[in-house]
Amino acid sequence: MAYAAWGDPRAEQVVLCVHGLTRQGRDFDVLAQGLLAQAKGPLRVICPDVVGRGRSDWLKNADGYQIPQYASDMASLLAQLHVQAPVRTLDWVGTSMGGLIGMVVAGQSEFPKPCPVRRLVLNDVGPAVSWASIQRMQSYVGQTGRFSTLEEAADSMWQISQGFGPHTPQQWLALSAPMVKTQSDGSLTLHYDPAIGEPIRAMTQEASQNAEAVLWQIFDQITAQILLLRGLDSDLLSAETAQAMQFRGPQVELVEWPGVGHAPTLVQSNQVDTVTKFLLQP
Repeated sequence: MAYAAWGDPRAEQVVLCVHGLTRQGRDFDVLAQGLLAQAKGPLRVICPDVVGRGRSDWLKNADGYQIPQYASDMASLLAQLHVQAPVRTLDWVGTSMGGLIGMVVAGQSEFPKPCPVRRLVLNDVGPAVSWASIQRMQSYVGQTGRFSTLEEAADSMWQISQGFGPHTPQQWLALSAPMVKTQSDGSLTLHYDPAIGEPIRAMTQEASQNAEAVLWQIFDQITAQILLLRGLDSDLLSAETAQAMQFRGPQVELVEWPGVGHAPTLVQSNQVDTVTKFLLQP
């Protein structure tokens, strides 16, 4: 598993930033730089490419492209980081899928990690994932495309990513560049294994409801402080779920942004400021 590492490699405070379903760790470049600029002491920011995405290896068996495998991989990564330098404070930023992984890691005390998760940012995700959003994912995940230029690839990605909210052309190109790789014929394609879509397409509404029940149980066991981010137009995290998360389980602070759906990219200054303030407060 590849990852981008920012900051002081010996810092005892680690912020682990984990991306969404078809994305990769470079999504957090702007946030990582914002955290380091505001940090009062040594800080490590680690942004992995979840297996099957970006520079990480692909699995031989597509059945492994599910949350339990991803959480196990994160345990291995945290153990490696702990060997490099002791991890005394662990915070987590998870966008969509990365938030589900974070809930599993934070909510299970027996889950192997150097220390408990102190603060958890859930970016437009909760224990209940709407069936409509799963159906939307089923319609596009795995279609990696073939493009002549980065701009063409960026335009194609924008068609399924307008929920990310307004971005300047420069911001969108910066987010898009790490999302593509060059093929042997010189064309570009999206930088993930098309097989990550197989478990999504195999998901049924009944299985989704069963997973939701398990995730609520895990959520109720989380002891970390939680910052819940939500795009007001989100089709994945409903207003009802966000409200329910505030009245059960851990301490939850909710911040919502108008004009944004699923999911905020955390590159806009107000979004970066909200996350850095939450993570870096004493």
